[in-house]
Amino acid sequence: MKPAITVLGTGRMGAALAHALLKAGYSTTVWNRTIEKTAALAAAGATVAASVLDAVEASEIIVVNVTDYPATAALLRGDVASALRGKLVVELTSGTPNGAREAGEWSTEYGVTYLDGAIMATPDFIGTEHGTILVSGPRQPFEQSKEMLQALGGNVQHVGDDLGLANALDSALLALMWGSLFGALQSIAVCRAESIDLGELARQWTATAPVVEGLVTDLIKRTEAGRLAADDETLSSISPHYSAFRHLVELMDVRKIDRTVVDGYDAIFRRGIAAGHLHDDFAALSQFMEKAG
Repeated sequence: MKPAITVLGTGRMGAALAHALLKAGYSTTVWNRTIEKTAALAAAGATVAASVLDAVEASEIIVVNVTDYPATAALLRGDVASALRGKLVVELTSGTPNGAREAGEWSTEYGVTYLDGAIMATPDFIGTEHGTILVSGPRQPFEQSKEMLQALGGNVQHVGDDLGLANALDSALLALMWGSLFGALQSIAVCRAESIDLGELARQWTATAPVVEGLVTDLIKRTEAGRLAADDETLSSISPHYSAFRHLVELMDVRKIDRTVVDGYDAIFRRGIAAGHLHDDFAALSQFMEKAG
């Protein structure tokens, strides 16, 4: 038989998780501080618990998706803790690696099995084959609950026994995403300053995106291998990048575009060049990102 599941937190993401479990045939109990947010789930067949204690007592597996780890601690570490003994908590709240490790230590002390996860998707991807969820923690409970986890996202991956790994990967991947999004904001500002239609920007980005993806993939591989010096396979060294970058900065200064983002890029470029890496592969800049200057 499928285990009973409780979902604590029914905001947009939590509600998507609960709906996916219901669709997959799991007996699902939900709790939310604002009970009005559980109405649609109740209509879909979920049981609405009157309290966190009631919600925890109703199920074998507790899925948590609230604001942050302190919010989870406030819900589970009081009078509720004894009711969690022998159960599995799957934390899908966004947090830090050290926060996940501390939660794991607390769980062990109280006889709770604990998995920590990072949802690499927006709510519309939950319950689909493309929904990605990274999970870290002991392998056995992951395997035992894998069917349930796959109901939440078809691309569920166990990334390691260290409970902090899912959140660490989450931050790393978000850094890539935000780099793209802030880069897009920067390019939009340049286009507007130069009266370039944003539809044209979109068309050219579609054509350019595969090149950028190839550069990122090559950067990761070269950094992993320690191949930081330029060689016959170098796609681009720091020198031409910095030359083009200076053109961007000049344009921005002329058009009085905010330089907050590019000043950060400039600082990294300058540190790498000052250390003698002007003609090395762009990957050489990786060593100047690993520690604050």
